[in-house]
Amino acid sequence: MGKSKVKEEKLSNGLTVLLKEQHAAPVASFWIWYRVGSRNEVPGNTGVSHWVEHMLFKGSRKFPRGAMDKAVSKHGGVYNGMTWIDWTTYYETLPSEHIELSLQIESDRMTNALFDPEETETERGVIISEMEGNENEPEYQLYQETTGVAFRVHPYRQMVIGYREDLLNMGREDLYRHYKTFYAPNNAIVAAVGDFETGEMLDKIEEYFGNIPAAPEPPSLHLTEPPQRGEKRVVVEGNEETAYLLALYHAPRATDQDFFPLVVADAIIGGAKGLPPFGGSSGNRSSRLYQALVASGIAAAVRSSVAATVDPYLASVEVTIRRGRSLEEAEKILDAVIQRLQEEPVSREELNKAIKQSRAQFVYASESVTHQALWLGFSEVVADQEWLNSFLDRLSSVTTDDIMRVARKYYARRNRTIGWYVPQGGKG
Repeated sequence: MGKSKVKEEKLSNGLTVLLKEQHAAPVASFWIWYRVGSRNEVPGNTGVSHWVEHMLFKGSRKFPRGAMDKAVSKHGGVYNGMTWIDWTTYYETLPSEHIELSLQIESDRMTNALFDPEETETERGVIISEMEGNENEPEYQLYQETTGVAFRVHPYRQMVIGYREDLLNMGREDLYRHYKTFYAPNNAIVAAVGDFETGEMLDKIEEYFGNIPAAPEPPSLHLTEPPQRGEKRVVVEGNEETAYLLALYHAPRATDQDFFPLVVADAIIGGAKGLPPFGGSSGNRSSRLYQALVASGIAAAVRSSVAATVDPYLASVEVTIRRGRSLEEAEKILDAVIQRLQEEPVSREELNKAIKQSRAQFVYASESVTHQALWLGFSEVVADQEWLNSFLDRLSSVTTDDIMRVARKYYARRNRTIGWYVPQGGKG
């Protein structure tokens, strides 16, 4: 991100505000982040955060159904929302002269979302249809089953969309209770970047959000996943013709000193890419896994990732097996790639390349005012602004010894869960 000064403020009701002036173009982006996601759910209400997010697009007191879309579109803006394991977020990017509309929308739906009973029921069907679409995908089936085995205790074991039984049993009151528990200024972060004057924007935020009362502190999560004491294995049988291999390794939280070395280690084996859930797949054909699995003709594709999360989560490797090749041989090659990383120091050239590419991915993901505002809020949820400001320097400081150390610690077999998707009638 650019070096422009970020203004950090906290309103009396607990709302965290992060503002960054950017006058290159007459555009501004306004994001609001709530510290609530599937991490904050328990069996019985899984999927509630995602469902609540859907309901906030169905109307509020000042913006009944359809009014928000019309207002944003009228001024040439874009808007959206997302739910993930640690957070729920909403944003609008508009011509800067109309950015006040975003404050009007988000302050109103922080407290005045309607949760119309008929809309709630309609959305239940929409989300279950979305779930059924996911469940038709073998990669989703494999990830769901393998993640559920990788975590014994922590709610990270649940998919963001939730369990079907919970979606069928929850009602409007369950959603509204969740909304009132977590949608409050003291559980929210505002992040805005663009063509505005900081003082004026802060005054406007105070005007629209300052009178919203703080809510009781939401229930906090005190669950710690115990260390894994041996490799776990999952086999999913399905009707698709393609076999898939998934390896999930317990990984450190964003604020852990090992996080950045693991990001670079992941870039070495799988190529540099943006952080989940925002980053896409790497196209780096020189990565070790690509060369060992795809270039050799064993796999059609290979993907890897490390996510920045509030609690320790997972590093992943996913392999799409070519017809006529086996899961066994793909796993042996994966093991060999990991073993080499653990036992042989990476060359200075390969390390510098991985660092350079990882830095470039971060810079590319921070070019627009929309993505800069995303990074401000996201970083505050999973870490803090110092973490964001030092992102590039921490990548650059990773050493060969760091790579070997984190590879041995996190890519150990005892620390992983292996998932196989086996087409019916064979082993791939």
